[in-house]
Amino acid sequence: MSYFKPIVIRFYLIRAMKKLATYLIIAFVTVGCSSKKKIPDVSNIQVELKTIRFEKDFFAIDTINMDKGLQALFINHKGFTQDFLYNILGIVQNPDSVMSNSKQFIATYRSIYSASIKPFQDFTPIENEVKRGLQFVNYYFPKYPLPKKIITFIGPLNSYAGIITPDNSLAVGLQLYLGKNYSVYQSEEVLNMYPSYVSRKFESPYISVNCIKNVIDDIFTLNQPPKKSTQLIEKMIDEGKRLYVLDALLPYTADSLKSGYTQQQIDNSIASEKNIWAFFVENDLLYQTDPTVISPYVNDGPNTAELGDKSPGNIGQFVGYQIVKKWMEKNDKIGLDKLIQKPSKQLFEEAKYRP
Repeated sequence: MSYFKPIVIRFYLIRAMKKLATYLIIAFVTVGCSSKKKIPDVSNIQVELKTIRFEKDFFAIDTINMDKGLQALFINHKGFTQDFLYNILGIVQNPDSVMSNSKQFIATYRSIYSASIKPFQDFTPIENEVKRGLQFVNYYFPKYPLPKKIITFIGPLNSYAGIITPDNSLAVGLQLYLGKNYSVYQSEEVLNMYPSYVSRKFESPYISVNCIKNVIDDIFTLNQPPKKSTQLIEKMIDEGKRLYVLDALLPYTADSLKSGYTQQQIDNSIASEKNIWAFFVENDLLYQTDPTVISPYVNDGPNTAELGDKSPGNIGQFVGYQIVKKWMEKNDKIGLDKLIQKPSKQLFEEAKYRP
């Protein structure tokens, strides 16, 4: 059975270098993004948020009477049903196509829906985590219109784990949160799309983090100047800004969840911060613009090959975060909105980062 063949996805969203043998310094360091933070009290900020379980109504449709079931779906889930059918599933907008493709999707993904029932029977803890994150969003970005709904769904495996819908709801694709050991994720078909370093993050604790990441992406789009970063140092600082903001909005969440690194990767990176920076400087990488050279340092991977097996992929995020943190320590009166708007190249020059 293929989980991919029937689905066409169309959706909008919001090295050959000198080796660094001394990268890994063995140390047991437990300080991460969250060290010495001043966490504001947001307990009095009211956030209206409710969870809508779209997947339950969708998979409850009687496939013998698809027309009636889909009509009820359009009525009870106005707006998101259109998004789900036409954008997430990519079905052509005509009645026959909608009914036949919906019926096929239900048959193909029934087992995945069944696997989601028990772990997500009570969604309240996740909703509460998202709600707390939105309290911090409101504290730091009071003009930002907060999402009022979480909509859960089961979509194609080669689709999205989370999106913000046009009506400003947080939609969560549960098909990508069934646990790293879920049997479907171990199939050759899925491993070709999601290697183990990706699927290890298909765990429910990442849901709230990814929801807030989507909000951050939206805030960046609204607040950041429309300049496309091209140099590696700019891309690293862009990544660092996002992680710094995420850390502020989810101050009680584990650094490993926010960064996507394992705790060992975090510890090793902190212990080897000087050597990591020396690697980029000595190899004249900071102002590189060639995408093939830049990509290994700002994209996910099992590790960063030049820095050893125990390094994280996307090491540029770590470097960028350290630079942003250094700059913010010098500009502690500046709000997160101004940090977002600050040109990354200028931030780097002012930070005078020297680990």
